[in-house]
Amino acid sequence: MSQDLSAQPNPFFDPYLNPALFDGVRKKRVFASIFDIIAITIVSAIAYFVVGFLGILTLGLAWLLLPAIWPLVALAYTAFSLGGFSSATPGMRAFGLEMRLNNGARPYPLFAAIHALLFYFSVTVLSPFILIVSLFSDQKRLLHDILLGAVIMNSPVDSLHR
Repeated sequence: MSQDLSAQPNPFFDPYLNPALFDGVRKKRVFASIFDIIAITIVSAIAYFVVGFLGILTLGLAWLLLPAIWPLVALAYTAFSLGGFSSATPGMRAFGLEMRLNNGARPYPLFAAIHALLFYFSVTVLSPFILIVSLFSDQKRLLHDILLGAVIMNSPVDSLHR
């Protein structure tokens, strides 16, 4: 007779009860993504330099890692920042956004990594469709957010100070 409350959506994330949580989220997500892409590019450039230098020391063996640097840096960046305590990537934090699961829990690193992989896959295959979905979603969620049960919203602390 007991009911699992973890599967129940949290009414706090209802856009009709708390519209301030979803005000301007779509636009902020675009700018946060650009910020994060720039950060991933900088970290990847440093990693390319390090692997390039290690390739000289290992007589070219480390250069086999070069094709994997960008995907690994992007995945680690997202998994450990989005799955961390702040529940946001640095770009999301800069624009006052955070991610929560439908039940209100914070995402964990594995969930954040799966979210990133599904995002990259969906952008590659269905690019215009995932953006169109956000126009019809009350919570301005993209297709991969809906599939995984994630909610991107304004940080409750930031929305209290508006």
